Amino acid sequence: MKHSNIALEQNKEVINMKSIGETIASLRKKKGMTQNELAEKMNVTDKAVSKWERDLSCPDINTISKLADILDVSVEELLKAKKKENSNTTKMKDLINLILKAVALAMGIAVVVLNILNQIDVKSSIIMLGIGIACMAIYLLDNKETTND
Repeated sequence: MKHSNIALEQNKEVINMKSIGETIASLRKKKGMTQNELAEKMNVTDKAVSKWERDLSCPDINTISKLADILDVSVEELLKAKKKENSNTTKMKDLINLILKAVALAMGIAVVVLNILNQIDVKSSIIMLGIGIACMAIYLLDNKETTND
């Protein structure tokens, strides 16, 4: 019983914070299996296993139980894997966050400089600062949601 608890803890470490594809690859390698060997046991092609491991597709819902058995994990543990974000999506989010912060900073600096030069009225200052604050609020709210997931 103690040995199976140690194995369970080790599997949790492998699964923790990985995509389902990364989890499948880690567990398969841990068992010393090739993609072809896993494919044969699952009655699928090695190309299908390769796509799973690269997060290009997922195993069919009807085969998840068999896959979990082969990899010596529970179905629940296998499905706890996090969804892997597309690298383009991540890059786009990073770019949008950078733009939001830059606009907020630029609006603040512009108001200060134009005010020093007496080239801006109060109404325009308030509008520009409002735009800057709105951009910063969007940035902060988006990052708060991301860290809470």
